[in-house]
Amino acid sequence: MDLRGKTVLITGASRGIGAEAGRIFASAGANVALVARGAGHITELAAEIGDQAIAIPCDVSDYAQVEAAVQTCVDRFGGLDILIGNAGVIEPISHLATADPAEWGKVIDINLKGVFYGMRAALPVMQKAGGGSILTISSGAAHGPVEAWSHYCSSKAGAAMLTSCLDKEERAQGIRAMGLSPGTVATQMQREIKSSGINPISKLAWEDHVPADWPAKTLLWMCSADADEFIGSEISLRDEGIRKRVGLI
Repeated sequence: MDLRGKTVLITGASRGIGAEAGRIFASAGANVALVARGAGHITELAAEIGDQAIAIPCDVSDYAQVEAAVQTCVDRFGGLDILIGNAGVIEPISHLATADPAEWGKVIDINLKGVFYGMRAALPVMQKAGGGSILTISSGAAHGPVEAWSHYCSSKAGAAMLTSCLDKEERAQGIRAMGLSPGTVATQMQREIKSSGINPISKLAWEDHVPADWPAKTLLWMCSADADEFIGSEISLRDEGIRKRVGLI
């Protein structure tokens, strides 16, 4: 794909899927706004990518910061064509009966409210430009319960519904809303899951997880016309047909 002249903003860009997406989209020619809570990793990544990247420290659970991050991106690159709502956390992993209410709520603030905040801040920019793509990171946990993941399952289910609502409201205005369920990915989150020792997912071997560049490459493909048939729906990277279309196998 040739994304020269296009701009993408990626939340949770300091590591894992977000960092790989930054590299992948930049290699396709896009301007890249790297967003994460801490400046360290995204600053290093922006330096690695070069002038077409900017690091924007931002806590996605604070709407004012998200709105400011979008404005910084627009000021630097002149617009915003693609938003990837990737920021997400899973700790603390805990059963409902012993979950800390405040910590449980923080996961909702990041994984659900953070996705909404990104959409809300980006939509006026995209509407003015006549369209854009908003991609969210879903999970199998959005569609079925997982032991000790009540916060994560609930937040991902909510984010999946947000994506559907966005499609319902904005498709006619040129907004391409889609979700990606990447399966289990070899990232720091999987290390946190494994260390918990709770539920079957924590028992998976490291080689069972797909590399982080697979979902990153899939997100790039989702911005192409070849993915238009999936607008308004959720794509699963477990689907061998999708992997073939992306060029992963």
